[in-house]
Amino acid sequence: MDDLKEIYERIKFLRHKGVKMKEIAECAGFAPSVMSALFTTVMPEYFKNTDKGLPEDEALDKALAWVNNVSKKKLLGQMGNMKTALMAMEFTPKPGGNERENIHSEMMMQAMKGAVALAADFSGTYISYSLSSSTDAMKIEPYLIAPADGGDYVEVTHNNAYGSTHHGFALMNGLSHMYIFFNENRPPQMALFNICLKLPMYDKPPYLRGIYTCLDYNHNPIARRILFVKASDSLSREDFMKAKGCLKHYDELDDTERLYYNYTCGKEDVVRMRDVPAPKMTVDDLAAEKELL
Repeated sequence: MDDLKEIYERIKFLRHKGVKMKEIAECAGFAPSVMSALFTTVMPEYFKNTDKGLPEDEALDKALAWVNNVSKKKLLGQMGNMKTALMAMEFTPKPGGNERENIHSEMMMQAMKGAVALAADFSGTYISYSLSSSTDAMKIEPYLIAPADGGDYVEVTHNNAYGSTHHGFALMNGLSHMYIFFNENRPPQMALFNICLKLPMYDKPPYLRGIYTCLDYNHNPIARRILFVKASDSLSREDFMKAKGCLKHYDELDDTERLYYNYTCGKEDVVRMRDVPAPKMTVDDLAAEKELL
């Protein structure tokens, strides 16, 4: 398995020299999404497992469990050829000395593409439940998680309780978390909100739990619980747009919705940050701020 370490270091070297992951994948004989999954997830997880003392074969099995588009048989069978091809790969230094492309942006684009296969079991229409920022009511809002029309990323559509529709995208961290990102306002203003959903080891789970982070009306960050309950496997955008979000107070909820309310809308389930006066700027201010919030 020493080849895996050399392959990883070679890919990292090529990326720092400005070679795109698509070119590296073509040279290695893998699809770009597979190569991206190997570089960003499988290899780092494998090294982490071996550092813990796991046998190499077991370490690789556990690393591959984080993705579903990489075959162990193909990886082991082509590892020698992949190493040879990558070591022989030529690159042309970009003009301008230290200037190079934004590697993080490129990795983000590759991760967006890689999420299409990983998110298949979690696609569909969901109804979300979370606490409203403006009242004590519960927000009930539909979300659609589906491949974008071009099939190159996972699009997430959200009809909020106030009549607006937002379009965002999803990223996957292996099979443990799904990250959903939105811009709540039209460009050029940025008012980002995002959701981190914990993914259970369960085929097509009936619900997903997570943390919802956004800005309040003073543009201070706020975080709270959110619950996604699967409503349908349908990926029809036309049908989804007929579903509307709403606000419901406790006395309007049915028995099941009250269970969702009790899970998502408790006072201890909201974390806020505000501009609290702290004229002395001592550590005593920290305790005072926490008590106030």
